[in-house]
This record gives sequence, structure tokens and C-alpha cells, in this order.
Amino acid sequence: MPSITFIHHDTRAETVSANDGDSAMYTALLHGVDGITGECGGGAVCATCHVYVDDNWLGKVGTVGADEDELLEGVASERLPNSRLSCQIKITEALDGLVLRLPERQV
Repeated sequence: MPSITFIHHDTRAETVSANDGDSAMYTALLHGVDGITGECGGGAVCATCHVYVDDNWLGKVGTVGADEDELLEGVASERLPNSRLSCQIKITEALDGLVLRLPERQV
């Protein structure tokens, strides 16, 4: 079972188990990770699941699609080159140990 470590804005780390095929956003919500709102439930329409992918994982999480790219333009915290919507990151065994940093705020 893959694990994801969420690094909170205050630098506190929280590691949770994920299921293959689930999104990083769903995993965060399932485990009650503060800092992921996911208002649209993973439909990629709200951008309240914004995360910063740790540099070591950028090449492994897939590319940003056009819809995601557009939503990232309106995130509440600064968009960075490693910004992603966690609802668009699908978990696989290859992502075991994934590190995602949470922005200061989602809304």
C-alpha cells in the first residue's frame, strides 16, 4: 500500500496510507488531513486541493492537463512551478513515498 507524506504549512509532516487508483485528494480527505478542502469532491472544478509536489516527485506524478492548468491560475496561495491539484494525482505503487506540501490556504 503506497504512502503519501503531507507537509503542512507549519512544517508538520503527516504520513498516510493510500489505495492504488485513489487520488491524493481523496486520500487526504479520507484520513482527515487538514489543508485539503476538496470542495468539488475531485471533479477538478474548484482548486481547493492545491498542493506543491516535492521536487523529487515532479517527474513521477504526470503532467498538468489544460483544465488543471487553468484552475491553477486561480488558487488562493501562490502558484509555483510544482503546483498541482491533488485530485489529479492518481496514486500507484510507483508513487509510494510521495511528498506533497500544503499551501498556506485553499480559499
